[in-house]
Amino acid sequence: MRSYLLAAAGLSFGATPALAHHPLGGMPMETFAHGLLSGIGHPLLGFDHLFFVIAVGIAALYTGQARLTPAAYIAAMLAGCLLMSIGVGLPLKEIVIGLSLLVVGGVVLSGRALGLTPAIALFAAFGLFHGSAFGDSIAAQEAAMGMSVLIGYLIGLGVLQYGIALAAGWVVRRLWHATEAQAMRARLAGAVVAGIGLFLTLENVEGIVFDALNWAG
Repeated sequence: MRSYLLAAAGLSFGATPALAHHPLGGMPMETFAHGLLSGIGHPLLGFDHLFFVIAVGIAALYTGQARLTPAAYIAAMLAGCLLMSIGVGLPLKEIVIGLSLLVVGGVVLSGRALGLTPAIALFAAFGLFHGSAFGDSIAAQEAAMGMSVLIGYLIGLGVLQYGIALAAGWVVRRLWHATEAQAMRARLAGAVVAGIGLFLTLENVEGIVFDALNWAG
């Protein structure tokens, strides 16, 4: 188990925000199918988003509302994406996304269950920033994008991520038999996500410091 978790962490450490592109190889998104494929592929190519959704699914399991609480993330994420598609972006997205992995991964690692209201608030707050980052793909192709593309993209994003969150909870509950927040396997998964978040956060802070000092990266 530990070897699989460490391998996943190593893979994620090699990932950067540059990987979080839609899976069409830079082709313009011109049809509903293009938007749908892009929405499905974007979270899979962006490992920061993927591991966050996994952490949400695990943390949601212990709220007693394993289906409802991830839906709060999905709704806020889609709202953030829509805002970005019309040019309303959120500041410091990469920093907040790194922190989101650190915080939610840390919650799972702690072995403590979130209450329903704190979980919904936390997932929704971070969801806005993840959605704003997803919306960059749409905003970058605004000239060629039609309503059908946007609808397809949002459907792909929402369905894929909701499915990942539910699948993560199912694996933890059914395959790992980690029915309590204190279960070691669940906490190890949280440690991986928190470690990725710490790495991304330190990388982001380093970039800010280097930019402030005019040092080359």
